[in-house]
Amino acid sequence: MFQPFIPAGVSERAIALPAGTSACNAVISLIAREKRIPIRLLIHPSRCRVGTARARQLAMYLSHVVLGCSLTEIGDAFGRDRTTVSHACAVIEDMRDDPAFDDDVTALERCLEARRDGEANNAH
Repeated sequence: MFQPFIPAGVSERAIALPAGTSACNAVISLIAREKRIPIRLLIHPSRCRVGTARARQLAMYLSHVVLGCSLTEIGDAFGRDRTTVSHACAVIEDMRDDPAFDDDVTALERCLEARRDGEANNAH
């Protein structure tokens, strides 16, 4: 199960998150685990190295496409502007022309869809 990112020393109840932020946290956790990149780097204000930046763009893309979070919600979760999120989505969409990359993204999409659907079924 995915654990949402909560900074060390802060209780979960003490944080008032926008509605889409908790959904983005699930994606951040998934990408951090799958790409073996610390969560702190995915949400770090700097661009970081290419691999980290690409993983961040992928997480933004999945948050938007699979979970339906708005660009503003995603930007808030990652500490970025909505136009940066829009650019990230465009970059990842263009990269999906590579069949191997597309297969990897499709697998991540399925994982997130299963989690989302499972949570929806548990809510009823």
